[in-house]
Amino acid sequence: MNAPLATLAGLAQRFALELRGPGDARIEGVASLQDAGPAQVSFLANPQYRARLRATRAAAVVLAEADAADCPVAALVSRNPYADFARIAALYDARPAPQPGVHPSAVVAPDAVVEAGASIGPQCVVGARSRIAAGAELGPGCVVGDDCVVGAQSRLVARVTLVERVVLGQRVLVHPGAVLGADGFGLAMDGGRWLKVPQLGGVRIGDDCEIGANTTIDRGALGDTVLEEDVRLDNQIQIGHNCHIGAHTAMAGCVGVAGSTRIGRHCLVAGAAGISGHLSICDKVTISAMTMVTRSITEPGEYSSGLPMQDNRTWKRNIARFRHLDEIVRKLLPRVRELDNDE
Repeated sequence: MNAPLATLAGLAQRFALELRGPGDARIEGVASLQDAGPAQVSFLANPQYRARLRATRAAAVVLAEADAADCPVAALVSRNPYADFARIAALYDARPAPQPGVHPSAVVAPDAVVEAGASIGPQCVVGARSRIAAGAELGPGCVVGDDCVVGAQSRLVARVTLVERVVLGQRVLVHPGAVLGADGFGLAMDGGRWLKVPQLGGVRIGDDCEIGANTTIDRGALGDTVLEEDVRLDNQIQIGHNCHIGAHTAMAGCVGVAGSTRIGRHCLVAGAAGISGHLSICDKVTISAMTMVTRSITEPGEYSSGLPMQDNRTWKRNIARFRHLDEIVRKLLPRVRELDNDE
């Protein structure tokens, strides 16, 4: 980063932030409110951390207008503090540029195409008829099967497997251990035994998606499993065959989505939620943690199921009552009707 951008004034100018305080401090990095020192920038986006703001030693804090008056150091006033802090932090996320070319230990099929500027790391495999676009990076131990495409500037960090017929768009980031394009779970019962249904489709991942560590996305049975642009998946998520996930949707860890479910755009799915197969979820839906979705959702909004944490004694009492809920309702319903008639 050049010298003007290494000062508070330079950061404010680059990211269109309002600087309140001296702008000549040189910035060497970023840190949390409690850990930041006089050469680092921090941020405040969650009101529950306001108490830490008063004690911070940061050079400056990225925050909203409403919090600026309480800031004891220089303030970078932002309409979206978390997003602007992320942009600043990216300046200090230095990573060595990958070395273009094919590592001597990599195995590339004769009819695969590795474009100029692509980087194929040690112990990688690139299968038949696959294409690795310019600027793409395959980290150590990645396997790209037959008939796959890794788009320009995409990065497979390490030990990523694209089984077959997987197409990644541009600037896709896939973390270690992810498996894309494995067989979908398609079975037919015949004569008391399971018959495997061939999975003849593929997987299509849009531009700017991110796929977390050990997440799995199965290929379609006939058509493709699809993630539109800018979908963000956390670690250890399962996406079943022929699912379609709309642009700008994000899912937290351990979510499971069964096959042939369609999820709209700008949806948020919190951790460990389960979504049954063959459902449709409209745009702008938020599903809270550990929710079990068993029917389609047609109206935007927030949806939840399950019980929040309670002390164990209270939980046991409530569960015992829940088991008898139908019996209780049947006993009370005649009395409720009598009261309604009396009115």
